[in-house]
Amino acid sequence: MTFSSDGENFCYDRLLLDPEEASFSDLLYLLFSSDIKSRRFVECPEEHKFRNFSDRWLIFISIIFQKIFLYIRNPLARIGHALETWLNLVAINGGIFLLLIKFLRGNMVRIDRSAVNFRSLIGNLDQRVEMDGNIKPGNRKYKSHLALMASKLSYENEACIKSVVTDHWRMEFLGFYNFWNEYQKKPSTQAFILEDKKTDPNLIVIAFRGTEPFDANAWLTDVDLSWYELQGVGKIHRGFMHALGLQKDGWPNDVAPTNLYAYYEFRRMLKEILSKNGNAKFIVTGHSLGGALAILLVGILALHEEGWLLDRMEGVYTFGQPRVGDRKFGRFMEEKLKEFDVRYLRYVYCNDLVPRLPYDDSALLYNHFGRCLYYDSFYHAKDLLEEPNKNYFNLFWVIPKNLNACWELIRGLMMPCVGLDYREGWFLKVYRLIGLVLPGLSAHAPQDYNNSTRLGSLPQQHHQD
Repeated sequence: MTFSSDGENFCYDRLLLDPEEASFSDLLYLLFSSDIKSRRFVECPEEHKFRNFSDRWLIFISIIFQKIFLYIRNPLARIGHALETWLNLVAINGGIFLLLIKFLRGNMVRIDRSAVNFRSLIGNLDQRVEMDGNIKPGNRKYKSHLALMASKLSYENEACIKSVVTDHWRMEFLGFYNFWNEYQKKPSTQAFILEDKKTDPNLIVIAFRGTEPFDANAWLTDVDLSWYELQGVGKIHRGFMHALGLQKDGWPNDVAPTNLYAYYEFRRMLKEILSKNGNAKFIVTGHSLGGALAILLVGILALHEEGWLLDRMEGVYTFGQPRVGDRKFGRFMEEKLKEFDVRYLRYVYCNDLVPRLPYDDSALLYNHFGRCLYYDSFYHAKDLLEEPNKNYFNLFWVIPKNLNACWELIRGLMMPCVGLDYREGWFLKVYRLIGLVLPGLSAHAPQDYNNSTRLGSLPQQHHQD
């Protein structure tokens, strides 16, 4: 039997939540009735009866947060745009004092958001663009460090990315892409691809952009519990699949090239590039939402039995990645990763909120798979099955998390003692202050993942080369 949201027949089962259709009375009814099938904001098969109150509570919380993000998405976007504009105005004009003088004289340099010197909010949080000179090709940490730097760079505009890749890293820039979301009928994410010829064999890197701090739509996706189940594969998060290029009829082998869809475009590009270079390998990486897209790209390649490509894949490196599917999907992925000898490193820094989303629950079915490379606030690594406090909201962790957020703020003031590259600007210090209220938010910034790949060790199990 098949089910779908809009008449499509690509999935075996599904749970779809629509927060815009949920009224206050609907939400109250949800808490007190196990029959949620009749609610217009929930779509699921008839046999799904959420008799357990805790399961209905999780759906309730998910919809509440989604409605909040829907309500604030426009003002939040305007705040982010204004803050990003101000940070770049100050930087391009040489500081606040010079900006004021130039403004009064009428010769203030105006910003161009497509210019090579424009930086995103993520780029302003962590301003480092140079690779760590102590981590050379062949070093155990090299590929992880390169993956993190590419993940962080993926938030920037095309001119900036191309400049950093070619002028700073001395690598070959192969392309920049803005991808289309078929479900929402709007751009979904961006990514770029480079080639590192300093490695042996040559290394192709695909980096997906993650969740931007003031993008409410992306945060909404992170807290959404909706999923589709693909027969023989398992349940996979709806939002992540649509961002990767899910079509109305599921995952056909080919689509018309009218719009750019991430999975199909990168599959085409990889076949073209790797066929010309018989020795090259490739890795996929991303931070936050970008990490989810990176691992799902591998999953859809496996679904389409793209063995030739998977044989050429060296690894998947994700940083602060949310959960993407259920245990069945995890078993499917672990089998495929083992079959094709693909290394999967899922980095989690300390109290980062996003790897603890969506909620890990026996009925709602979201689970991580593979090993977790966990770094504490001293950048000490542990090889774990699951990050500590896996669902974040455990009351026993409230005091430890807040004490750790205080330590991270103090540590930021001490980091220049490690080296000038580790200085934290005023914007990051303000971000860490926010972490005193919500510790997992500031812990999600790429700064600490960058420090982890530079300063942290790798457990012996994770040999890189």
